[in-house]
Amino acid sequence: MTRDDRGLPQGQALTWGRWERRCLDRCPGIGSAPGGSSTILVPEEDVIGPIDRGLRVNEQIRISPVRVINAEGAMLGVMPTSKALEAAREAGLDLVEVAPNERPPVCKIIDYGKFKYTQKKKTTKQKQHQVHIKEIRVRPKTGDHDIEVKVKRAREFLEHKDKVLVNVLFRGRELAHIDEGRRVMDEVLQALDEFGKVEKNPSMEGKRMTAIVAPRA
Repeated sequence: MTRDDRGLPQGQALTWGRWERRCLDRCPGIGSAPGGSSTILVPEEDVIGPIDRGLRVNEQIRISPVRVINAEGAMLGVMPTSKALEAAREAGLDLVEVAPNERPPVCKIIDYGKFKYTQKKKTTKQKQHQVHIKEIRVRPKTGDHDIEVKVKRAREFLEHKDKVLVNVLFRGRELAHIDEGRRVMDEVLQALDEFGKVEKNPSMEGKRMTAIVAPRA
C-alpha cells in the first residue's frame, strides 16, 4: 500500500484533504497562529452534527494522534490525544470525537453535557412546533349553523398552530353556480381572519375551490 509522507494510506490522506478544503472554502478568514501555522475557523455544523450519535468522549477516545478544534472553532492542528485531553481539561470542557472516520480523527473541545441539553431542547421545540394541515369541507348550500360548526373547528386548529385547508365541494349542477361557493368560502375566511391569515388565495381545483389559512404568529 502506498503511503504519503505522514505514513498514512493515500486514500485516507485524500479523505482528510477534501474535508480540509471544504473548511477552507467555507471559512475565508484564516489567520496566522504562532509558529507560522494556519488557524482555520471551522463551520459549527461541520463539527457538531454527529455528536448526538453516541460518539466517543474524553477517555473513550483511544486512537492517537487526533486533529483538534477548540471551543471557538479554531483548528489547533494534530496532536497526541493525551495532549488534547489536557487542553480540554484546562478549559474545563470535554474532548469529543466528531469525525471518527477521518485520518487522523477530528475532535472538538466543547461542553458536551451542555451541548446535549441544548440539542434536546431544540428537538423538543421542533416537535412541538410541527405544523400540520387540517381540512374542513363545506358545500355551496351549506347552512349557517353548519358553517359555524366548521369555523369553530377551524379556529381550534389554528389555535394549535396548524394550518387549515378550506374545501368548498361542488357536485353536479352546483358547478354552474361557482359564485355561491365563493360566497361560502369568503364567509369562512372572514370568520377565521382573527385567528389566521390566508396563505393561499381561493382557487378552483377540479370540482372544488380551495384556500389555505395559516395561524397568526
